[in-house]
Amino acid sequence: MVAMTGDLIQDDSRAAYDRFCELMSTLNLPVYCVPGNHDVRDLMRDAVSQDPFHYCASVHINNWLITGIDSCIHDDAGGRVDDDELDRLAKILARTSAEHVLICLHHPPLPVGSKWLDQVGLKNGDEFLRMIAQPGNVRAAIFGHVHQAFEGNHASIKIIGTPSTCRQFMVANEGFALDEHPPAYRRISLHADGHLEHELIWLDPEGDQPQ
Repeated sequence: MVAMTGDLIQDDSRAAYDRFCELMSTLNLPVYCVPGNHDVRDLMRDAVSQDPFHYCASVHINNWLITGIDSCIHDDAGGRVDDDELDRLAKILARTSAEHVLICLHHPPLPVGSKWLDQVGLKNGDEFLRMIAQPGNVRAAIFGHVHQAFEGNHASIKIIGTPSTCRQFMVANEGFALDEHPPAYRRISLHADGHLEHELIWLDPEGDQPQ
């Protein structure tokens, strides 16, 4: 499956979502999407709620549950998992029969080390992390938003950020700045014992092939 952690478009148009769906359909894989701060949630929900696309949905595969949540605030680059969404997630974690859970969201729940990005992270990151640690079945949370690689931990939960499929932001910078890294994605393998392996794959800017 493909997990898209937000900012599918930037021009606020339904045509952009249609183009996204057209491109992703060629993979012949289910695509699980959560919104980012550049997404228009009503347009996005309508565009990615038909197979093979899914909006803030859950899928139970073997002994893993993969679930997506909305961390966006209207007209704000920063994020927050609101009370209703926290309650929905808590019920998902309590009711699942899966031994292991992976959560997908857009905003980073931990600081990433760039002053300007940390100002637009998950405003209630501490609350979110405390909540997902309580059931004992969450193994990882993956996010987008920061246009750079990130790996951290909260208790035994891995917190993983993936660079953009577009341009990248300079790491550990005080203010906004781009760097020259090419687009990237991450391949994640989930194992039956609850551990995961992940590989960061940078694309060759000349031929769009993995480096």
